[in-house]
Amino acid sequence: MSKSLNLFGGAAVATAVVLTAAHNFADRTVVPLPKQADLIDHEAPSNMDSLFIAAAIAQEVAQEGKFGLGRPALPEEVAAWDLDIAPDGRNLPVGSGDVWTGDEVFAENCAVCHGDFAEGAGNWPKLAGGQDTLDRDDPLKTVGSYWPYLSTTFDYVRRSMPFGNAQSLSDDEVYAITAYILYSNDLVDEDFVLSNETFMDVEMPNANGFIVDDRETAEAHFWTDTPCMENCKDEVKITMKATVLDVTPDEVGEDEAAADAPAAEVQVAAAEEAPAAEQPAADAPAAAPAAAIDMALAEAGEKVFKKCKACHQVGDGAKNRTGPELNGILGRAIGGMDGFKYSKVLSEMGGAWDHDTLAAFLADPKGYAKGTKMSFAGLKKEDDVNAVIEYLKQFQ
Repeated sequence: MSKSLNLFGGAAVATAVVLTAAHNFADRTVVPLPKQADLIDHEAPSNMDSLFIAAAIAQEVAQEGKFGLGRPALPEEVAAWDLDIAPDGRNLPVGSGDVWTGDEVFAENCAVCHGDFAEGAGNWPKLAGGQDTLDRDDPLKTVGSYWPYLSTTFDYVRRSMPFGNAQSLSDDEVYAITAYILYSNDLVDEDFVLSNETFMDVEMPNANGFIVDDRETAEAHFWTDTPCMENCKDEVKITMKATVLDVTPDEVGEDEAAADAPAAEVQVAAAEEAPAAEQPAADAPAAAPAAAIDMALAEAGEKVFKKCKACHQVGDGAKNRTGPELNGILGRAIGGMDGFKYSKVLSEMGGAWDHDTLAAFLADPKGYAKGTKMSFAGLKKEDDVNAVIEYLKQFQ
């Protein structure tokens, strides 16, 4: 028992000594906090009166419920921002533009994306065409086929075009471009002048093609009826395979390959017999020499023909597109290209394309053939007309 007391007594004495030493050490090393902390000195404002004035103004503005920021907009600033053109023609600027001027301005500012005839270049939007397509699965929605208000065209061109250089066009240029777009959709004649006075005279084909959205009432039964949760449909019967419906493309099977075999054999046989037919008869008359082509003029015509390439093809592999292919156009019957659907006026015109008839048509398509589907305004320069014809002679 005495041994345990000695152990505990020694430990207690040692603990007391350590605590006393720690307390004395802490008192000597801890620096007391100052009675008042040092403050960062700030340079006093040079004009104390301005602070009081600003505070008074801020208090007055706060009492009025305003922040006191900004200023009233100037009339010029409001006019530059307020560009809306209403469907009834309100806010139209004073100005005018004709189709021919629009053709030139459109070519300089719009054709790179929308094509020379507003037919669209690449994947850029088409502005012309699409008539009678709105009831199809893939309608072509253009200014002429879909847009109900002409004000939308004018407003958008004026506000946002040309791409990358918006609002750089004058009001007269916007009127001219809009007139050319109308002309490209066969909505106005080539001598039409669009202005703030004639704007409402234009009738848009789809002006009455929109209806009020009545789905909230007309389709209410779809979500008001109690939904069916089980045994909702009668037995499903397969009536026809998808491959027969032409929904899923079918792979060429052995039966189809066998069916194609006789045709291949006929082609091979014809090819084997062809050499004998290729030998010309000894007494066959020589072909008449082709008229000499002015190559310098033809090269110039190739550059002008770029205006035609969007709709017409020439050369090997040429096919009908928006317009007929033009191989052998000189001497061809007017409206006589097989497989192409011409406008009624060209189908019934009769005659053949020679230098004179083709030149007259290229200079003024809608004047030469009133009602033609060709939307091109025509080549204004006689030299360009002759150059294109000379270029086409190479593909006779």
